[in-house]
Amino acid sequence: MKTSSLLLSAAALASSASAIATISAKGAKFFTSDGNQFFIKGVAYQLTPDDPLVNSTQCALDSALMKTLGANTIRVYHVDPNGDHSDCMSTFADDGIYLFVDLDTFTTQINPDNPTWNQTQYSAFQKVMDEFQQFDNTAGFFVGNEVLTTGNNSIAAPYVKAAARDMKSYRDSKGYRTIPIGYSAADIASLRPNLQNYLACGTNTSEALDFFSLNAYEWCGESSYTTSGYSQLNENVTDYNIPIFFSETGCNTPAPRTFEDQAAIFGSQMDPYWSGAIIYEWIEESNNYGLISYGPSVAATATDAPPDGYTRTGTPTPISPDFTNLSNQWKTLSPSGISASAYTPSNSPPACPAYTSALWEVNGNVALPTLGQTYDAQVQSSITAGTAASKTGSGSAAATGSSTASGAAASASASGMASPGKEIAGMGVGLVGVMLGFIWWL
Repeated sequence: MKTSSLLLSAAALASSASAIATISAKGAKFFTSDGNQFFIKGVAYQLTPDDPLVNSTQCALDSALMKTLGANTIRVYHVDPNGDHSDCMSTFADDGIYLFVDLDTFTTQINPDNPTWNQTQYSAFQKVMDEFQQFDNTAGFFVGNEVLTTGNNSIAAPYVKAAARDMKSYRDSKGYRTIPIGYSAADIASLRPNLQNYLACGTNTSEALDFFSLNAYEWCGESSYTTSGYSQLNENVTDYNIPIFFSETGCNTPAPRTFEDQAAIFGSQMDPYWSGAIIYEWIEESNNYGLISYGPSVAATATDAPPDGYTRTGTPTPISPDFTNLSNQWKTLSPSGISASAYTPSNSPPACPAYTSALWEVNGNVALPTLGQTYDAQVQSSITAGTAASKTGSGSAAATGSSTASGAAASASASGMASPGKEIAGMGVGLVGVMLGFIWWL
């Protein structure tokens, strides 16, 4: 009995040693369960089209170097919810690294031209949440990535919000930890302020997102807080009521990347309002955004060559001087923030933006689509007029729906964008290109 007790005590101590504080949103900030404000220092991590979080050996190699870099977060765009992620997630947790993961795939993402939010999408999103809610270092879920890229397809915004509404309801009904649910937006200057406000607006908090994030490549080379446009980004968020951060950043033209924008993001002008940044990206690919490589590239047409000719497994080697430049920036940047106990949220939700032709085609706080509601002329008219259309779907999503994800996924790869204007295509186009390469390779 004494031996058993000792073994149990040892196991408890080991478990305690490897435990990591959880992340939650309070007002406009993220906090750890220890009560400390959490600032994201992250990297985009998508080595394979299906799932980078099932290869425990590779995760161990990458996590160790990410810790050296100074990262505390990864973003993964696509996962297979049926895979075993326990080893990788434990490895990252041991190194103090959290995960923001997208719930959608290419087959379940919301289409901006003919938007849907149906049972197939809902069930697929559930499966990802069911899998990753169990890990303490899961920091947040995205319900979409760059769904909207023009004013005309802003009519898809209510569908994004409906997805967040139903996934928040599902999370709560299952008794899961209140893991924040948000959205990753393309940096389109004419679209951004309205979308940012719309996803947080309204008095019904069950329909508002828990956080908003931005894929922004505005600070290029030797720039400044004002010249880069960061001052304008900051001006638009000083009264924002939910956390906001950069879900992608790291302009790569001109080379090398110096990451001087990090000093602004984590500096006194921005850190009262922004919760950090995720650098695009970990692996070197043809777009030249990588912080590391796994070996020299080969011709993509060579026998057994990986997509784009870039090796995706092995010992990660830092790319110089970019890796060191980023590490040196992060070493000097440690915003203290505020404790959760000392913070009382005071910002109210923003007003829901009114209709503006070709710029923002959602009129105010319209009734959100119900699960399975068909997008048609009547629904479009109701969205632009600010009235509620008759419901043709099955009503609000049932919290206990089953999961039937359809599987296909792709690795994240931007298409070399280095300015806001070129970022319009967003991650979606790059992802499709890499996915096609993987299909050819297989």
